[in-house]
Amino acid sequence: MNYDDHRRDYILGGLRSDALTSSPLALFEQWQAQAISAGLKDPTAVVLATSEVAGGLWQRIVLLKGVSEDGFVFFSNYESNKAQALAADDRASMLFPWNELDRQVIVSGHIVKTSAEESDSYFASRPRASQLGAWASDQSRGIDNRDALLASYRHVEQEYADADIPRPPHWGGYRLVPSQMEFWQGGEHRLHDRFRYVRSNGSWSATRLQP
Repeated sequence: MNYDDHRRDYILGGLRSDALTSSPLALFEQWQAQAISAGLKDPTAVVLATSEVAGGLWQRIVLLKGVSEDGFVFFSNYESNKAQALAADDRASMLFPWNELDRQVIVSGHIVKTSAEESDSYFASRPRASQLGAWASDQSRGIDNRDALLASYRHVEQEYADADIPRPPHWGGYRLVPSQMEFWQGGEHRLHDRFRYVRSNGSWSATRLQP
């Protein structure tokens, strides 16, 4: 494969200072809504990076399930690799790769757990099959084969055959509280538009960065 053959110019538009909002969360919600309207297959998918307990860094894709001035919400198993990493070091970063729109958003900050009530509410809204999956899988742990995983699922399915499925105590939400956010809009001739917001004493300030 010749990787040099896979190049394109970025011509979908620019980002100017007059389009910025006082809070980056408001601009993010505009961009997120546009990603959804554009028909992207996974418009709320985000790459989450953490510092691992054993050293080094790790990334995985999670789905954004809420955003407000308080931060960015996702849900996970509280015994997973990411949970262990966040328990040891609450710093994290998110990357939203909206490539079809020539856009990226990077968020960095620290992680806190959502309230039990917020986790309960979201879990109750999930499809029943997904609720069962949260009980059936010991996320990030080894397993002999897929048949063993399916057997665990069938066991849980039978256990709750005639009952509502409660939220597992080891499953719930996280919120990334942002301290920095960067908006990247591709530009012609690789002259991209980049603005980085930094929060200090509760207020946000934005700086244009060279590409």
